Amino acid sequence: MKGERLYRLFRRLRRAERRELHEFRVWLEATHNLVHVSALLLVPLLIALVTMVSNSFEGFSFLLFPPLAAGTYTLFADPRGKYSSPVRFVAGLTAGAVCGWVAFVAGTYVYPADPMDVHAGSAALAVFLTGAVTWAFDVEEPSAFSSALLILIADVPRSASGRYLFDGRLAYVVSILASSTLIAIAFVVWRRNFYSARSRYLYLSTKGDDHVLVPMRGPDCDATAMLGARLAAAHEAGKVVLLDLVTETDLEDAADAPRTAAVTTDSGSTARPDSEAPDVADDVEDGSEIQRRAAAAAATDLESRAARIRTKIGVPCEVVVAEAGPNPASTTLATAHETNCDLVVTPYETDSGRLSPFVRELFRGDVDVLVHRSLDGTTWKRILVPVRKTGDVAHEMVDFATRLAGRTGRVSVCHCIDREAERRRAEQMLADIVETVDATVETRVSRSPIERFLDANADAYDLVIIGASQDRSAASRFVSRPTFERLRDLGCDVAILDRNHRL
Repeated sequence: MKGERLYRLFRRLRRAERRELHEFRVWLEATHNLVHVSALLLVPLLIALVTMVSNSFEGFSFLLFPPLAAGTYTLFADPRGKYSSPVRFVAGLTAGAVCGWVAFVAGTYVYPADPMDVHAGSAALAVFLTGAVTWAFDVEEPSAFSSALLILIADVPRSASGRYLFDGRLAYVVSILASSTLIAIAFVVWRRNFYSARSRYLYLSTKGDDHVLVPMRGPDCDATAMLGARLAAAHEAGKVVLLDLVTETDLEDAADAPRTAAVTTDSGSTARPDSEAPDVADDVEDGSEIQRRAAAAAATDLESRAARIRTKIGVPCEVVVAEAGPNPASTTLATAHETNCDLVVTPYETDSGRLSPFVRELFRGDVDVLVHRSLDGTTWKRILVPVRKTGDVAHEMVDFATRLAGRTGRVSVCHCIDREAERRRAEQMLADIVETVDATVETRVSRSPIERFLDANADAYDLVIIGASQDRSAASRFVSRPTFERLRDLGCDVAILDRNHRL
């Protein structure tokens, strides 16, 4: 008993650990969080590296570190900003140091009595020259003014005759050039191999959701299956699994229908006529035989649909027939695990004007769910993606949109704001989301409420992909219902994404 309690405690701790790691990963997927963590970790390490190098050479002054640290943080804190150019970083700091040295030399002729003093004229000249030179050569760098002023107080050795040498300040210029070049190289490596490729390491949607399970429910299930197939076809290892849940009504119909036997082919389950079926007593037919006949009928229908998907989309398509049981959603999720599917694409269902219990149960599962409300057609080339905030859901919606649109489609990502003061922040957020996508994506910021914006623009698109807002608190959902529940009928298809995770 004691060992069993320890084992249960260990499993509980492991689940809590995985949950914390998952939440940290989701938090890190926000670009501004990733940038701040990178700056917090890399800037001290780079400054420590420069310090180690400088300790090995005489003539390196500690005064080079203040402008170097400030400029390094500016690089990593805004990798795509105006001051994120490594050339601007190196040239700006070096130009500032050179201008400060020139101002010091000029000051020794005006104030020859004590060249170790920092005079107001030298300081003003250093700042003026730095601003003029960096502006003229388009290498404006805030930290350049710091290097220009600090060189004025750099340690300068005396000669044997007691005269001051300028070699110490020239050494300061060289050390600024060498140190900034070292940091610029590290920044380029980080930005190219990690920051620009962060979707490869952080955003799970770019590596998963290539095995798609489609429950064939409702009148629009064929369009939904086609959408799931197009999502899976974007990955080389993609596949689609069509699922038919056999209900009690199906069993009753099978009991009255001619007998068939289910067989298995390379592509899935089909059915053969009763003339080829195994001998079964005419007056006795047990429940298992009825189930086999219902499964055979469902498999025959599924196989014909799967053949159309293989022909049109060119993606592997399997079929599965399962008994619905008392909870069809639980059966669907169990089938997704058994068939190694990481995304469930299901038709939109309502019950009394709200989502059906089947869809809501899927939202509470541990597999990603995409609910598709079909209007007409099975081609989605113009896609609109409204996003509320950056994160894993936003990245996955944009990833799905680019998969469906392909190279010839058009994807728009939008965000609605309340005040004009929020526009710049919204534009930066959208830029952070779309810059990781290897496709042409436009961004839109609107001051209209989201419902009004979609009503006015949905007709120009084939599909709107929107989040299910399952990450909001119960109080928030009580005050304001999720956007997809407040939408009126739109003139295009709608897909609702719920991002779940297996912990």
